[in-house]
This record gives sequence, structure tokens and C-alpha cells, in this order.
Amino acid sequence: MRPSQFLMASASLVVGAFLALFAAILSVNAIESFSEEAVQDALTLRGHEWAQVQSDGLQVVLSGNAPSEAMRFRALSIAGGEVDAARVIDNMTIPEAEIVAPPRFSIEVLRNNSGISMIGLIPTQSDREALVDEVGNIAGKAEVTDLLEVADYPIPANWDTTLDFALYALKQLPRSKISMDADKVSITAVADSAEEQQDWARLLKRKAPRSILLSLDISAPRPVITPFTLRFLIDDEGARFDACSAHDAIGRAKIISAATEAGLEGVTNCIIGLGVPSPDWADAAEMGINAVAALGGGSVTFSDADVTLVALDTTPQATFDRVVGELESNLPDLYSLHSVLPEPVKIDGTGEGEATPEFVATLSPEGQVQLRGRLSDEALRSAAESFARAKFGSTAVYPATRLDPDLPSNWPTRVLAGLEALSLVHSGVIVVQPDIVDIRGRTGDPEVASEISRLLGEKLGASENFQVNVTYEESLNPTLNLPTPEECAANINAVLAEKKITFAPSSANIEASAAETVDKIAEIMRDCSDVRMEIAGYTDSQGREEMNLALSQNRAQAVLSALLSRRILTSNLSAVGYGEENPIADNGTEEGREANRRIEFRLLEGVSDVEDTPAEAEAAPETAEAPAEDTAADDTAPAVSETAEADAPDAIETVTPEDAAAPPYSGPEVFAPDADDPRPAPRPER
Repeated sequence: MRPSQFLMASASLVVGAFLALFAAILSVNAIESFSEEAVQDALTLRGHEWAQVQSDGLQVVLSGNAPSEAMRFRALSIAGGEVDAARVIDNMTIPEAEIVAPPRFSIEVLRNNSGISMIGLIPTQSDREALVDEVGNIAGKAEVTDLLEVADYPIPANWDTTLDFALYALKQLPRSKISMDADKVSITAVADSAEEQQDWARLLKRKAPRSILLSLDISAPRPVITPFTLRFLIDDEGARFDACSAHDAIGRAKIISAATEAGLEGVTNCIIGLGVPSPDWADAAEMGINAVAALGGGSVTFSDADVTLVALDTTPQATFDRVVGELESNLPDLYSLHSVLPEPVKIDGTGEGEATPEFVATLSPEGQVQLRGRLSDEALRSAAESFARAKFGSTAVYPATRLDPDLPSNWPTRVLAGLEALSLVHSGVIVVQPDIVDIRGRTGDPEVASEISRLLGEKLGASENFQVNVTYEESLNPTLNLPTPEECAANINAVLAEKKITFAPSSANIEASAAETVDKIAEIMRDCSDVRMEIAGYTDSQGREEMNLALSQNRAQAVLSALLSRRILTSNLSAVGYGEENPIADNGTEEGREANRRIEFRLLEGVSDVEDTPAEAEAAPETAEAPAEDTAADDTAPAVSETAEADAPDAIETVTPEDAAAPPYSGPEVFAPDADDPRPAPRPER
């Protein structure tokens, strides 16, 4: 073959090979592009935009984050439907499943007269049957509806403590809705009175564990005010209300606005209540307040539809007539106006004046009452003394009155109304004259001035002049500044540390020398009556264990009985004997045994029933009951019948008006009983 032909043949083969390779490359690229586009379009049409498609030769690679395993499988199926499934490479990923958070455990309880219903979600590990049983005990004969669901998750921290408090609140509140979770308790309830509302709120706040958030919404019905009373006055001390009543919030705002324009300063409590004589009460009150301001002083008293306007004794007659005429013509038709321009009145406050007859009663801060001045006859004297003894105590009244038959016919009514008003204050003085009844004093109840004004307005009648100057002092309010439960227990145990309660050897008889200690504890308990505490009794280790346990129980019960005999409420106290448990000193020495023979007071937290006692007390054998009262001589309780251990016995001040009332009178000191008379017991706080 010629060289030229060989070269041509070789060149043809090379060119053909290159053409074949080029054609193959074009074919592969076309197949890759077609496969990639076909699979991507199919995935997009089926809603799998998240999937990414890439071709690598004949292989189709799928990548991206699949929302779920099912979505990943569908993407593979769609790709396998467009190209050979063997060509599909799975590089898709599935995000890790999120940890399912435990549900919010909560209970909502609704209680009313028809029964109790519960709805909510509680942990499976909670004792549901015990919860339903306890709610059933609270409901009594009423029906209990259980709509609770359970979930198998761990019990949240603080759940049991919060649930115990919610059940305690449910037991106290007969008409309530209680919502709780592990960290919060929300209580909505209806009380029968404002007093009950305050008692419940104070009790629940004390019982609430500190680890939870407590939300209280306790409402009380509007009080029925009888008579519906408003008394506004302007004197040397400025403008003020002795009593303020309104029938709605709009009326209250109108009354307070009128009083503010007349010179009233500060915050005023105007009670919204039921019993208003007419819907235009606020308009009438506004007119009366404006009349007092126009007179430049004096007072206006509304007692239902009776209106009494009393001017200052220095008011010009012409001004008085003009203001009275305008008020009489403007008042609504229902209201009847009585106007008084008084003669100058001088209050002596001694009961000894000859010019103006007086009856004076003085109440001291210690509860002593002295009656002075004039009474019309022997029947009134007997009635006044009996009434005073009924109000203040039979031994707290000292009479020093004289008879005057020339007194006005309404003198008995004025005297008895004055004594009743005096019984409402902590200390003070009441002066009765023919033209005026004046009471001055101190109180720890911010509503007392209104109550006195309402009382005198009702008892004395229309057109009668009276003055109320009662000062509220927060320090006298028994509901404020009460010690915390921890302070109650600490104060009592401090008294016991100073001087312990001792007993006769081998018995539960409190020794007479320990009476002072019990008295101090009783005084502390007067401010801690709603604090749940346990009186724990302990002995030393001498004697049999069973006998020591019985003796300690009887001794704890003897202390409880001693407090009861001192008129201390003991419903929140429980007596438990622990025998020789928990020694605080060495029983091998006499000093140690003496220290171990002791009484302790400890708080009971988170327990719903007063009758509950610690588990240790359940094993205590039955013992003889202690008496309801200790004897006055030695404060004793019955002794244990068997020996358990060999214990070793280890001038009335005169009361001046300056002391009793604010502002004081300028009269002489009030006469005090003879020094030989027994000192009357202090009058309890009202």
C-alpha cells in the first residue's frame, strides 16, 4: 500500500474516533440534562420544592432536608418514576425529631351549693383516687364531678404543695373557683360579708406556700346600710366626712367631688351600699354639701330622707335663712329638711357644771368606764348602769352620777345612745347636753365614725345636733401589724426558753409557778389565733417508753387546756406527745434530763385539716383526757394514772380625758375607785 493511502486511512480512523467520542459526550450530557430536568419538574409539581436534583452521568442524586421520612420516601418514588430507580442516589437528610415538651398540668375546681366539679390534666403518678376522695369529703353530701385527665409525665416540682394549698382553700370557700398549676393558684370566691371577705383573704395569704404565686379575687355583696347615712361637716379642723354612703360609683364620685370643692383634702372612703331612699341621693347630698360650704361651716346629716342642716353658732341669721331657703327649694320632693341655728354651746366635760346639765361617760384605754353627771331619775340610773355593764363588763363600770328631775324628757334616749356610741371606740368620752351630744375618742376601725354617725342620727332623730370627733389610729387596728406565723412560733418558744412550763413529778399537772409562762403564751396567741401550730410534749428517757409517750401526750394536752381556760381559740392548735424522742441534751445527766422534759410549739405548714397529726402520733396509746379548764390555783390537768418517769421538780390609775380621748377636754381628772376595789379586767378589743 502506498504511504499516502495508509496515511489517509489512519487519518480517517482518528477522525472517526473523535467524532464518536464527541457524539457520546453530547449524548451523555443530553441524558443528564433530560433526567435532571424531568426529575426536578416532577418533584416540583408534587410539592417537593425542598428536594434538590443533580445528575452525575446516568446517576440522579437527590439531596435536601426532607420534612419527614414519609416525604423522603415519596421523593424517591417520584424520581424512580421518571428514571430508572437504580439510577437514583439518596442523599436526603431528615432533621432530628424535637423532644416533646411535657404538657402543662393544671386543675380547675368549681364549688357551689350543688357540688364540686374538677377539670384539668394531672400526672399519672398523682394519686387520683385519694384526690377525689378528699374532694368528696369536702363536698359532703353534694355531688362531685370528676373530669380530670392524666398524662404519663413526671410530676412537676412543687405540684404536691400547691395542690395541698388549693384543697385547703377549697375547704374554706363554699362558693369559689380555684385554678392551679405547679407555680400559681388563682382563687375567685364570694363571701357573705366584708368581714368574712377580709378574714378569708388574711387566712389564705398566711397559709399560701411562699413558693407559689397567689391571686385572690374575693368579692362580697354590697352592705345594706340602714339608715342610709351621710354626714359632712366643716369646723376648725377643716372639711371632713363623719359618714359617707353612696348607691353607685357615679354617685360616689359626685359626692366626693362636691366635698373636695368645699375644702375636703386627702382620700375619703365613701361606702357603696344598698338601701338608698331614692335614685337622686347623690344630687341631694351634693346640694347639702354646697349648703354647708355656703354657710362657711357647720354640718349636714342625711339619714334616709331626713336632712338636718346645723350651722355654726356664729352664722348670721340672714345668711342662714338664705342658704336654708335655697336648699329647701332645691332638694328633691322626697327629702325633708330640718335646719338648726344653735345657740352657743360650751362643753364643760366634767358633769359638774350648774349652768348646763351634762352627763359624761369616760372609757379608758384599759377598759375602765366612769359615769358622771346628771340623770333624770333612779330608773334611768339603773338602766344606764346596767347598759354600761352589758357593753363594757360588769366589773369595769364605776358610777358616780346624781339625780336631777328637771332634765329634758328625751334625756334617757340621749344617754343610752351616747353609751352605745362610746362602746364602739377603743377609748373616749361622751358628753350629753340638752342641745348637743358630743363624742370624742380613738379607734382602730376606720368605719367607726360612720357607724357612730349612723347610730346617733337614728337614735336621736331629725333636727338633733351631735358632734363626732373620732380619730382612727392604725396601731389600734387588730387586723394590722399581726405577726407572721414564724414570728408567732418564735415568740412563744422565746417565752419557753426564758422560763419553761413545769409539771408535778410523774404527772401532767402544770405547776403553779408556770402559770405566768402560760399567761405570756396566751397573750401572744391572741394575735396568732389563725396560725396552725402543734404543742409538742417531750420527756426524758427514764421509765418505760410507752408510759413516757402517754405522759408527754397528756402534758401537751394540759397546755392546750390551760390556753383554752384563758379564752384562747384553740381550733388551730393540736397537742402531740413524742415521749423520749428528739432529745436536746444528754439523758445521762440530771441537767440533760431536765432539758429534755419540755414543751415546744412548732408551725404546721401545708396541712389541710386541723385534726391531722404527724404519723408519729398515730402510735400513741389512748390516754386520759385533760380537763377543759385548769384550776385557778395551780393550773393543773389530770395526772397520768401510772407513773411513767421520775421527774424532779425542778393602785388603779386615774383616767383623765386627755388619756382617753383626742382631742381632750379641759376638765379635771376622772374619779377612780378606791384602792381596795378589785381592778377590772381589761376590756377585749372590739
